[in-house]
Amino acid sequence: MLKRIIVISFCLLAYYSLYSQSTQAIHVMVALCDNQYQGIVKVPKGIGNGQDPHTNLYWGCGYGIRTYFKKSADWKEVKRYKVDDIRLERIVFKHKTKNFYLVADAYDGKNIKECTIDFLNSCSGAKKDTLMVGNTVIGLNGNAKLVSYIGHNGLMDFSLQNTYQSKDDQKRDAIILACASKQYFAPYLRSAKVNPLLWTTHLMCPEAYTLHDAIDTYINGGDDAAVRISAATAYNKYQKCGLNGAKRLLVTGF
Repeated sequence: MLKRIIVISFCLLAYYSLYSQSTQAIHVMVALCDNQYQGIVKVPKGIGNGQDPHTNLYWGCGYGIRTYFKKSADWKEVKRYKVDDIRLERIVFKHKTKNFYLVADAYDGKNIKECTIDFLNSCSGAKKDTLMVGNTVIGLNGNAKLVSYIGHNGLMDFSLQNTYQSKDDQKRDAIILACASKQYFAPYLRSAKVNPLLWTTHLMCPEAYTLHDAIDTYINGGDDAAVRISAATAYNKYQKCGLNGAKRLLVTGF
C-alpha cells in the first residue's frame, strides 16, 4: 500500500513539474455569430448560423479564427476536435518559433451566455483546466497566460451578477474583441484583477486579424501600448477606418 502511494505521489509530482515547465498558453473563447439567438444586426444566413462553425463569420469564414490562424505563417494546427454540445469545435495551434500554444473554442451561438461566463470565470481563476498535447501540458481557462473573448457583446442583451472576484490573486491578461467591451466588461475585470490588454470603446467587427497581430506583438515581448498599436494597425488595414479611428476604438487598460 505504501509503495502504491509513493508511486502515485511520484506520478503527480512529475505531472505538476511538467505543467510548471510547460509552454505558455493563450485561450480564446469564441461565441459563434448567431442571427437567431443573439441581438445582432442580421448577417447572411450561412455565416450567421451559430450552430455551424464551418461557415461561421467568426470561425470558418476567411477572417474567422480557425481559418485565419490556420493560414498564418506563424502558427501550426496540431489538434482539432469537438469538446461537447456547447463547444462545437476546439482547435489547438502551436507557434512555429515561440514557446506558445493557442487554444480556441467555438461556442454554439445560442450558448453565448455560457461562453461569457466561462471567460469571466477564467479571468478570475474560478475556472481552470489543462490539456495534454503529446507530452506537453497546456494551461486552459485560468491556467492560461492570456484569455480572450471574441464575438457579440452578450452583456448588451443579458446581465450577470458580479461574482467574479479573483480567486488566486494572479493577474492574467485579457483581450475582449466585442462591441463596446470596455464599458460593459470593466466592473467584472476589475473584480477579477485582470489586466485588460486590449478591448474596445465602440462598435467593431471582431475578426481574427486584430487578435492575430495583437498576439504576435504580445508573444514577442511587446508592452501593452505596442500590442494596442499592432491591433489598431491590423484593424485599419482591413476596415479602412483610419489609424487614429482604430486607436480610439482599440484601447488598453482601465
